[in-house]
Amino acid sequence: MEAATCTDLRFALLNDWQRDFPLVAAPFAQIGERCGAGEREVIEGYRQLLGEGAISRIGGAWGAGAGGAALLCAFAVPAHRLEAVAACVSAHPGVNHNYEREHHHNLWFVITGRDGAAVADAVDALEAQTRCQALRLRMRRAYRIDLGFDLRDQLAPRVRGEARCSVPVDPADAALAALVEGGLPLQERPYAAWGLALQQPVPQVLATLAKWLRQGTLRRFGAIVRHHEAGYTHNAMAVFDVPDAAVDRCGTELAAQQGVTLAYRRERADGWPYNLYCMVHGRDRAAVQAAIAAAIERCALAEHPRAVLFSRRRFKQGGASYFRALAEGEQRDAA
Repeated sequence: MEAATCTDLRFALLNDWQRDFPLVAAPFAQIGERCGAGEREVIEGYRQLLGEGAISRIGGAWGAGAGGAALLCAFAVPAHRLEAVAACVSAHPGVNHNYEREHHHNLWFVITGRDGAAVADAVDALEAQTRCQALRLRMRRAYRIDLGFDLRDQLAPRVRGEARCSVPVDPADAALAALVEGGLPLQERPYAAWGLALQQPVPQVLATLAKWLRQGTLRRFGAIVRHHEAGYTHNAMAVFDVPDAAVDRCGTELAAQQGVTLAYRRERADGWPYNLYCMVHGRDRAAVQAAIAAAIERCALAEHPRAVLFSRRRFKQGGASYFRALAEGEQRDAA
């Protein structure tokens, strides 16, 4: 087997292992065999990617309903206050995404918590701190959720199947779920480190991860690529006001369009009539605009009121933290 060049190995580690990461005792050795590299080269390669911010971790992306609660919110913030309000929002530990978008409602964030009541209380607190009133846009149905990227393409990602409801994490497995959120340790036997922390044999750890993937609790397990750093620097959220009787049909069709990474139905809110959403990520604005225009035409959405909100600034981006927050709270209670 020919040895991989540094460039080839870097690309493979980023692109090819965003899902289907080996669930074996020595995963980095297996990746090395596939890539023509040594185990230490693979580990050091991932360590470098992590240090550069190209990936946030090697871990899992949860399916909808795996645990906890999440809520998309938006503030309409005067321009002179935007950075201060964004900093306040980003400082909240439950906020994992916080973006400025091109709209009157210009600050959009996702906040998570152990349940809906905890999330609502957190948004109440942010409203009081910022003196802004939030649009609270609850998820009704996910048609597509896939932020895996094919780095060879102008748009992301590859077309995949429809999102499915996941089986929730069993409370007995919450400690493993917290480790999945924190990321796989970069060492030769990473699952053994998790097993030691959990006082579980490695086969049990691997069996639980495999079960979560089969049942949709985890949408994928692998390298979590940060899309800006991977070159997908432009993204837009397109929103539509579709009659309730037609939204599921339109959402299913929208989820199948090239370039659509997210598609879902949300509740409407006062002053916000839209109930169907999609996200498109691309390497330039024109490619994103073209993908949205094509999706509108193919899904017969032109007759429905809509808005397209391009991102301007990324204030915060991270993975959902349902189980780490719960574990930290339990540790504090025990202390």
